[in-house]
Amino acid sequence: MNFVMVPGGWQGGWAFDSVAAELRRDGHHVEAVTLSGLEPDGPVDADRPPNLDTHIDQVAALIERGDGTPVTLCGHSYGGMVIAGVADRLGDRLDQLVFIDAYVPDDGDSCWSLTSDTFRELFIAGARADGRWVAVPQGLDPRARPHPLPSFVQSIRLEGNPGRTLGRTFISGGAWPGSPFVALTERLRDDPDWRVHEIAVGHNIARHDPHSLAAFLGSLPSDSA
Repeated sequence: MNFVMVPGGWQGGWAFDSVAAELRRDGHHVEAVTLSGLEPDGPVDADRPPNLDTHIDQVAALIERGDGTPVTLCGHSYGGMVIAGVADRLGDRLDQLVFIDAYVPDDGDSCWSLTSDTFRELFIAGARADGRWVAVPQGLDPRARPHPLPSFVQSIRLEGNPGRTLGRTFISGGAWPGSPFVALTERLRDDPDWRVHEIAVGHNIARHDPHSLAAFLGSLPSDSA
């Protein structure tokens, strides 16, 4: 299977290192993306933080450069916004979507509108210094970098482009404190168009239980088969 993985806020492709290593050992191809502005050496232009469109464009371009093999596109947390935008544009290039404790937007939604008050307060407090970049919250990996505020607040534009219906999977991290995904998980459990799986280790599933996440992803049936 061909995986492209999009990390959540403040994190880079390194967040999936352990998951990717296990999947590769089992013969899968994995590309984990570091989104624009989250580069290890800092953003290219600190005065012009990327927005959601920039990140969607980046991942879409990566997939368009591929060999045409259908992609299982995975997104963690904020990355759910990105993969939803990519799927709206390039659905025919994808096998399926996997939202890893992630936002699942409709047209006009934003990370800001879908998240909890806890995270809205974190975004505002974190951007207090310059109004452009949200500081790294306590407890994240030392490799984490300030996240561009525009990408958290920009609304997504989903045109509902025609194409085959993609399989959709939601992987829940459980009811961790402050989670904005509890009601979403229950709603998707009742939706026949979704697979729902739980790895109840908290939000950062790839960090806390990479083995279970890799095992589940590797077991997914190909929806393009």
